Amino acid sequence: MEKRVTFRFDQKKKALEPSIQDEAQLSIAITGPNFVVARYKNGKIIKGSTYNFNPQRKVFHIVPRAKEDERIYEVSFAELKAVFFVKSLEGRKDHPPAKATFEEDVNIGGARKVKVGFVDGETIIGATHGYDPERHGFFIHPLDKETNNWRIFVMSKAIKYLEIRR
Repeated sequence: MEKRVTFRFDQKKKALEPSIQDEAQLSIAITGPNFVVARYKNGKIIKGSTYNFNPQRKVFHIVPRAKEDERIYEVSFAELKAVFFVKSLEGRKDHPPAKATFEEDVNIGGARKVKVGFVDGETIIGATHGYDPERHGFFIHPLDKETNNWRIFVMSKAIKYLEIRR
C-alpha cells in the first residue's frame, strides 16, 4: 500500500530549505505559481503568474500581479513570440545586455547550445535539450547565470534563424 504524506506550506518550505537557498527557486519547487512574462509577436507584454502552462495545449492563463488589474488573461500560443519564466517580475535593470556570441567555456552537460534570432530582431543564446523542428516550441535555459530568466519557451513560428552547436 502506498503511503501519502501531506505537508502544510511552512513544513514544505522547512524541508526544502537545505537544498534550495533562493526564495524564487523555493516557490517553484513547491509547485507554486510560475512567474512569467509573455511576449507577443506584435510587441505586447503580459506579466504575472501561471499555474497551468502546458506547451501541449493551445492556451494557458496569466494572473497579473498588479492589484488594479483583476482579470485573468487567456494567452494563445499562436500569438506569442516567447514565454519567459522569471525569478522576479520586476526584472534586473542593472544587468548588462546579453552577449550575442557563444561562450565556448560554458559547461551545459548533454544539452545543445542555441542562438535564436527572432523576427523582431532580438537574439537569445542558451541551451536546449528538446529542440525539434516539428514542434511548435521548445525550452531554452539561459547560459548567463545572472539573468532574471530561469528558462524561456520559444515559439518556432517567431524565429527568423536558429544556430545550433554541440
